[in-house]
Amino acid sequence: MDFGLVLLVAEVLVDHLDMDSSTQTFQHRPISFKLWPATQSTRILLVERMVKNFLTPSIFSRKYGLLSKEEAEEDAKNIEAIAFAAAEQQFEKEPYGDGSSAVQVYARESSKLMMEVLKRGPKAKEDDEKSISVVESVFDISGGRRSFIDAEEAEELFKPLREHGNSYTKICLSNRSFGLDAANVAVPILSSIKHQLREVDLSDFIAGRSETEAIEVMNLFSSALEGCVLRYLNLSDNAMGEKGVNAFESLLRSQSKLEELYLMNDGISEEAARAISKFIPSTEKLRVLNFHNNMTGDEGAMAISDIVKRSPVLEDFRCSSTRVGSEGGVALAEALGTCTHLKKLDLRDNMFGVESGVALSKVISAFTDLTEVYLSYLNLEDEGTEALANALKDSAPSLEVLELAGNDITPKSTAALASCIGAKQFLTRLILSENELKDEGAILISKALAEGHVQLTEVDLSSNLIRRAGARLLAQAVVNKPGFKSLNINGNFISDEGIDEVVVMFKNSPHLLGPLDENDPEGEDLDEEDEDEGADNEDDLELRLKGLEIKQEE
Repeated sequence: MDFGLVLLVAEVLVDHLDMDSSTQTFQHRPISFKLWPATQSTRILLVERMVKNFLTPSIFSRKYGLLSKEEAEEDAKNIEAIAFAAAEQQFEKEPYGDGSSAVQVYARESSKLMMEVLKRGPKAKEDDEKSISVVESVFDISGGRRSFIDAEEAEELFKPLREHGNSYTKICLSNRSFGLDAANVAVPILSSIKHQLREVDLSDFIAGRSETEAIEVMNLFSSALEGCVLRYLNLSDNAMGEKGVNAFESLLRSQSKLEELYLMNDGISEEAARAISKFIPSTEKLRVLNFHNNMTGDEGAMAISDIVKRSPVLEDFRCSSTRVGSEGGVALAEALGTCTHLKKLDLRDNMFGVESGVALSKVISAFTDLTEVYLSYLNLEDEGTEALANALKDSAPSLEVLELAGNDITPKSTAALASCIGAKQFLTRLILSENELKDEGAILISKALAEGHVQLTEVDLSSNLIRRAGARLLAQAVVNKPGFKSLNINGNFISDEGIDEVVVMFKNSPHLLGPLDENDPEGEDLDEEDEDEGADNEDDLELRLKGLEIKQEE
């Protein structure tokens, strides 16, 4: 598939229109010419090119599905008509101009709508019927204020589930606290419909109860739901610990077809993690596994690794803020090697260190469908960062989010990181805050972002010891991106002159520039003894680094 046409359709159309218009000018108007309105041949060509792109297998079709010929032709014609109408409106505003702004609107709208269709994939014929079915099948009492419920309120709330022939397949009891009296009302009702349940959300449903009562309530719900065939189970925000996990043993042991499992903020220790690994009989269908904010540690990470190894179709894995160190990090990395379908990986806020980063780099290249990577605050340092950047550069072609904040990254590894970033043309968010990139690193990152990256919306290089030269080039690299929303360069060492220059660059879109109130113009880099001060030296640095090439993938 010609991704250059998708991403740079503006240039293709401008060239074609310019050729047509020049020909017409030569024949009829030797002195002046206009780029708009587009000729019929230009419009037909655009439709044909779009149809070809829609029908060609690509990373988008692998992820979202390939359009049929009929659907591709219909979408292409609709896109062209919408884009042409938008361009016509623009041209009416400046009828005496050369039409270049209308061409830009035509190209921009075509490109934007093409990307929407590619990411949408084929239309499902039964979407309307499915949406109606989902609405009718959901029983959700999580709305409203967070509160304790008693037996009387439970009787009223659960009335719909008592109705004969109800079709509820999903229940959400989150945000309400069940004591024994309310549980004794709910349990027989749930038991009577468990054969039809497919999704159960019991997150945050025992808040404020004593440990003894909470454990009893969990035991009751577990027994009531034992044997139901679930695809989705959420037990988050219950501070369960090992006792709570054991209370849900009967429910967990009966689940062999789970596709999504959420155990976030549950106080899961290494013993609790071992129990979960032991209780769940099969994770062959598991696509989502979230363990955020627990006290798992290295030993617990070993148990989680066993679950991961048994989850070959895993797409979304989150094990952030779980107190995992180097040993556990290596175990998790090695286990992830079996998960070749991974799309989202979140390991933030652990104590992995360099060794875990290197171990992860050895398997991450297998994740060809990866779109989101969250690796902030892992103590990766330069060695781990460079290993990961080199591995990612040649894989994950559709990567959209890259987070590497707080990893002690210095200019030493930035060349590899910039090369990786340059190859990721679908990147929307880049978070590199709280590192030590300095001007050298910031300039390399700027050069990597300057070409293409038309989907980029957010860049964060705050708190990176950056001065005037780096800030200026970062601003230049992103200010004209079509959908850009936020540049954060706060907490750096930018001079007053540099701040003024950046502000001027964003004068037409000041809302895209984050606050600069924590910037320190007098800031000193204590690690550098011979650093030259002043704008002239910063300009010299910019000139020296401007010629440095960043290799990007075609």
